[in-house]
Amino acid sequence: MMERSLAPRTYALNQLERLRILLVEDDEGDAFLVRELLSEAEAPFELTVASSLREATALVGGADCVLLDLGLPDAEGIDGLRKLLAVAGSAAVCVLTGRSDEHLGVQAVAEGAQDYLVKGQVDGVWLVRALRYAVERKRADDNARRLREVELRQEESARLERGLLPKPLMQTSEVLVETFYRSGRAAGLLGGDFFDVVQTGEDRLHVIVGDVCGHGVDEAALGVELRVAWRALVLAGVPEEQVLASLEQVLITERRAREVFATVASAVIDLPGNRATVRLAGHPPPVVLTAGRAAPVRARTGIVLGVRPTPTPATELEFDGDDWSLLMYTDGLIEGRTGAGDERLDVDGLCKLLDEPDSRQVPLTALPAWLVGRADQDNGGPLTDDVAMLLISRGSGR
Repeated sequence: MMERSLAPRTYALNQLERLRILLVEDDEGDAFLVRELLSEAEAPFELTVASSLREATALVGGADCVLLDLGLPDAEGIDGLRKLLAVAGSAAVCVLTGRSDEHLGVQAVAEGAQDYLVKGQVDGVWLVRALRYAVERKRADDNARRLREVELRQEESARLERGLLPKPLMQTSEVLVETFYRSGRAAGLLGGDFFDVVQTGEDRLHVIVGDVCGHGVDEAALGVELRVAWRALVLAGVPEEQVLASLEQVLITERRAREVFATVASAVIDLPGNRATVRLAGHPPPVVLTAGRAAPVRARTGIVLGVRPTPTPATELEFDGDDWSLLMYTDGLIEGRTGAGDERLDVDGLCKLLDEPDSRQVPLTALPAWLVGRADQDNGGPLTDDVAMLLISRGSGR
């Protein structure tokens, strides 16, 4: 027997709003009495009656509260309650039964019911009050659960961020390294941007910036694995030309899906020789600041890691003089808009920012944060993707 059909709807309840009630009751007489009790309380309500658990399952999505009888043709006792709770979603569930059994009531509440009401022991006002309280308790429980989920996700993201952003492992004073990272995540989602710096011997500095495609815990965890694997490969003395190939093997083994790939920019800086070997695997090129100008490294670019294992070409970079900076970054920095249209900042736009007079007045230690601030401004709001940067400087840095 159905009094009125329900369409899914979600809204906050207060005393003036209509309470949408689904009564799961196979006895037409008892269903009539419930309607009379609700009418007696003069409270606004919409009542739908389902005579079986199967029928209730199709209707529960539109209810604020469910009144469940424990004796149904297709479900009996606590087992029926469990089945309904499994599909109830945001609806509060109250048991309304003829069984005055305290033990059963405790068990029902322990399973997740908001209340246990006995037929014949409640009047209309009490019933409406119980239903409204049940709805509010359910909403409070759901809010508390969502808040805890957010807190756990934030804690997990913080742990992963610490893994993505290590302290540079270096002793030299020939160059200075500034690191920068800002998450662009929404609702706690973290990306897989990472960087690292490792010195080997007295004269070689290895640096890397990478970006695992996608956002979320899986991508961030994979970024941590790749960073740690890269550091281990460098410290183990693996030949430079084999490091990215080995890193790609780790990526292919550890990724959750074949579609996951990573872009990487790496460089090995020969400090006495004042030069560097740059390798790009689908990653935007580093930018060199020297003699008052900023220009991208004209490096050959290999394909991204994880698509088709292929050697990443090397490009030799000679620094002019002893005053220079090498800026390495992830593409989140250059993918923002530069105005009302769809034009992106891109590498050329980044170099123009670095060539601005205002940029030259910014200390090197603050330059990465300044760049992100300008990119945000041109974008008309915060950049949506994660941004990671390494700024390696020698002498005056520009």
